[in-house]
Amino acid sequence: MALTLSLLDQSLIAPGDTAEQALRNTIEIAKLADRLGYHRFWVSEHHDSDQLAGSSPEVLLSHLAAVTQRIRLGSGGVMLQHYSPYKVAENFNLLSALAPGRIDLGIGRAPGGLPNSTRALQRGVTEPITLNEKLAELERYLSGSLPEDHPLAGIKVTPKPEVAPDLILLGASVASAELAAELGLPYVFALFINSDLDVAEQALTVYRERFDPAKGTAPRALLALSVLVAETEAQAAELAEELKNVKIKLESGRTVTVGTLEQAAEFVRQANEPYEIEVKEADVTKGTKDQVRARLLELQARYEVDEFIVTTAIKGFDLRKRSVELLSEAFAPIPQT
Repeated sequence: MALTLSLLDQSLIAPGDTAEQALRNTIEIAKLADRLGYHRFWVSEHHDSDQLAGSSPEVLLSHLAAVTQRIRLGSGGVMLQHYSPYKVAENFNLLSALAPGRIDLGIGRAPGGLPNSTRALQRGVTEPITLNEKLAELERYLSGSLPEDHPLAGIKVTPKPEVAPDLILLGASVASAELAAELGLPYVFALFINSDLDVAEQALTVYRERFDPAKGTAPRALLALSVLVAETEAQAAELAEELKNVKIKLESGRTVTVGTLEQAAEFVRQANEPYEIEVKEADVTKGTKDQVRARLLELQARYEVDEFIVTTAIKGFDLRKRSVELLSEAFAPIPQT
């Protein structure tokens, strides 16, 4: 099975840096990924964060499209629960018209921020519908197939690009895999958020078994994971020590993963309900380029995926950039499917 490599960049604001510098770093990594042969470059959506600058992937992607040549660009992902499916479809159709055949619309199921930012984003929104309903409606807008019994039947999403953006569902649970299968969408399991290897395996198995072939496509599973490549094994291990997964389990049943105890404390303060917090070392595929190559091939065989979306969350930009370069050397030339 061929292996494709892609990148997710979260526009990290390192201590002492500004948001402007974080975005310049993202632009530089995107240009580098374009030159090195990576398949996709995705940016994330986070709100009310002092550590992450990317709050509007659509705006950032429009700039990245202008400074890159061939790499696919996308959102990892747009937090659809906050927005009108119609407006999201318009935004990404416009991006696809600007960069034909290069735009991915990745949809995330998490809120992308703290409870108060969710309230702010949804303030004044009328006619609430579920996230699943929004996703199905978004798919219909993009394909131009809104059913006749829909209250907005006949509405057009403009502009109408020659090549529609690819719609992809992101998730970290079996439930998200089931939804992707039901809608016949490509699916990305976020192992860097939920590092339970058994859950990942179950989700991908369910996705393939329940995929709806009536959609006219074949199942396409991707794995997003944290990867850190360094010059030495010791350096990689030292850099990975700063990376944590802080899991918040709320009494209501929701589970949220954040990066620091400070973020967790603020989240539960705003959520205002009983909770439990679990702190774990982040699951990182780390080491020299030979070690990382071996581990990725092992994961590929276990999960039967043909594409990895790699994120490197260390705050040192030069080290993050070097990790991207070393990973490309590990698989040079980077294989494409």
